[in-house]
Amino acid sequence: MLTVEIHATSHIGRVRRGNEDNYLILNISRSKAWTGAQADGEFVIETQSFEVDDNGVVLAVSDGMGGALAGEVASKMAVETVCEKILNEDVDETLTPESYEHHLVAKLYNATLYANYLIHQQGRTDPQFQGMGATFTGMGVTPNAVDIIQVGDSRAYLVRNGKIYQVTKDQSLVQQLIDAQQISPEEAETHTLKNVILQALGAQNEIYPVSARLVPSKDDVVLLCSDGLSNKVTAATMQKIVTENLEQLEVACAELVTEANENGGEDNITVVLAKLTGDLLPEASGDEVQLELIDLGNIHDTADQDTAEIL
Repeated sequence: MLTVEIHATSHIGRVRRGNEDNYLILNISRSKAWTGAQADGEFVIETQSFEVDDNGVVLAVSDGMGGALAGEVASKMAVETVCEKILNEDVDETLTPESYEHHLVAKLYNATLYANYLIHQQGRTDPQFQGMGATFTGMGVTPNAVDIIQVGDSRAYLVRNGKIYQVTKDQSLVQQLIDAQQISPEEAETHTLKNVILQALGAQNEIYPVSARLVPSKDDVVLLCSDGLSNKVTAATMQKIVTENLEQLEVACAELVTEANENGGEDNITVVLAKLTGDLLPEASGDEVQLELIDLGNIHDTADQDTAEIL
């Protein structure tokens, strides 16, 4: 039996007046969900542990954007809509045995599209929310796989055997420039257009979520985060904090937020840590993490990489 141990928090940071981030923890079999955007002065870590059945567990982070309260509303709509859509959507009876193994990522993908539709409509019809949007990076855990869905630049990392891998690729202008070899990753860190992302929930009528799957190994830790963490804490520091606290990941969760705040804390900071354990999970071997590109019926858009990058 696969067990997932989860620690999640969303912190306002040191500069912002409000928290436009949010997260989602969803146990589908229990129809139980936790979300969280904490106000100034609060620092609460949500801790849960589940045995993962075929229905699966969903985790996500969302980083809202827009004037006034629009960003806060967008990220809240993102996680709540995805949660409700997954819980209310029946398994497609037309799925074949081969495609059933992708049923959770299919639900997560469809829920992401629906959240985009609702946020986009809200922005179009209510002037106070015009132009609002939100990133969304979600993770579906089933007994044999971890599936990732991404829109925007909130990241997923994997910590395995003392090494850290970036599983997602930022959907941002500077990442596009890096891919085109027009700037270096180091130049991207200080680029004037660093915060320009190529897609977000609600920002446009159509979105193209990226999806990929990795096969878990024993004691893997998946880290989902908003850019309030990844812009302030290096991957090497993330790896060090997580590895040193594998048996007390709530401490790692708190230390990651503290590190981001000590490095400026200009943005909201959201962290979700998920540790995967189970007697049937294989021991990790080698340095390469394989990503399976998902192509399931209406899921056309997949990661353009087949190995995660070691950092």
